[in-house]
Amino acid sequence: MSIVKLKDKRTGTTYVYESESYWDKEKKQPRNKRTLIGKIDEETGETVPTDGRGRKRKSPVEKDAGKDEALISEYQKQLKEKEAVIKQLTAENQQLKKNLSAVLESLHMITDKYEENI
Repeated sequence: MSIVKLKDKRTGTTYVYESESYWDKEKKQPRNKRTLIGKIDEETGETVPTDGRGRKRKSPVEKDAGKDEALISEYQKQLKEKEAVIKQLTAENQQLKKNLSAVLESLHMITDKYEENI
């Protein structure tokens, strides 16, 4: 592998590539595979890394810890409310199941008496 410097005629910027040579069997001639490393800073002459698409690197985003804490406490409050609703609905569901079983028991007794009378 070697380092290659190429100057863009349109912009005048010099780019630095890592070049790897290989033999192209179809065309029977050598070829190069280049990977962009960065561009040369004109003032300092140093290589400045790029992400390969001409975009500037994003600066790290700082998170507001106070905002996170507020969201956490809000979610905990909502969770407690929903757990209370679930507990209430579970109790109501159990009561309705008991009522249904009592109604079914009564219905069976009525149908049994009706069948005996026939």
